[in-house]
Order: sequence, then C-alpha cells, then structure tokens
Amino acid sequence: MEKETLEQLRYPIGTYHIPETISQEQREEWLSILEHLPKRLEDMVTPLSEEQLETPYRPEGWTVRQLVHHISDSHHHSYIRFKWALTEDNPVIKPYFEKEWSKLFDAQTAPIQMSLDHLKAVHAKLVYLLKGLSKEQLQRKFTHPDGNEETTLDENIGRYAWHGSHHFAHIENLIKREGW
Repeated sequence: MEKETLEQLRYPIGTYHIPETISQEQREEWLSILEHLPKRLEDMVTPLSEEQLETPYRPEGWTVRQLVHHISDSHHHSYIRFKWALTEDNPVIKPYFEKEWSKLFDAQTAPIQMSLDHLKAVHAKLVYLLKGLSKEQLQRKFTHPDGNEETTLDENIGRYAWHGSHHFAHIENLIKREGW
C-alpha cells in the first residue's frame, strides 16, 4: 500500500489544527458533534456482525471493536481533564498508553454496547458541562506532560470533536470499502 494511501486511511479527515480564534459558532458546531456522536456511532456499528467488528480499519490498525472501546476510553479521559482544568490551576494531566489499552482483554473482547452506553453517558455529562461554561472558564488550561503542551478548554472541545469524527470516519470508510 502506498504511503499516501496509508496516510489517508490513518487520517481520513486530516489532522487536528487549532484555529487561531475560536468563535461561538465554531464552539457550537463542535458541541453539536460531541452531542450527536454517541447516537451516530451506535447507529453505524450495531448492525455489524462479530466478524465485521473484528476487521481492522486499515492494515495493522485497530479493529472496529477496538476503535469503539478506544473512543469511549479516550473521551472518558477527556471529561476528567476538563474537570481537572476547571478545579485546579493548569494541572499537568496524566497521559495513558492508548495502544496498550487497546490490547487489554476488554478492548479486544467486550461487547461494544458497553462502550456505546458509556460513551452516551460521558457525552451527556460532558456536553451539559461544556454548554454551561463561561468565556473565562473556556480559557482555563491543562498541560500535557508530553512536550509540556498547554491546552485551553476551548481548544480541547475542538480536539475531541475532531477525535470522535476522526475515528467515526475510520469505521465509516471501512464500511464503504467493504460494501457492508
């Protein structure tokens, strides 16, 4: 497979770029993406067979099952990071080894409905929280220890709207390629 093709499979919607300024309209669009992701994902993956759930979205990539569990795990982490930044002064967050998490028993074997239900609950709480934040609160920050990168909560809303859309596109493109 060509490198460009592999890169397109890895980043079907491109990489996340932080906008120079984040408008209220942009934030509302991101919040809408976050609000609707759980239902859109559930509608897309629940008709899939066990065999289809075990299909990687690209060569050497995660299976659909692993992707569903990863989205749930990752967005759970994000919810906690928002809470830390709202209650602490620019906390250093704890990263996690998502590739190692994807190898754990639950990510490889658990029914996807567990993570779909979890994602639905996490997103309901997350979106409710985010819609209630003031402009000042949206500028609160946390620091990722990899490179000491500071992120505002406003930027993180966009990052997770992108993240969910990114993995949604992985699965959606696989379904299209396979004709499921």
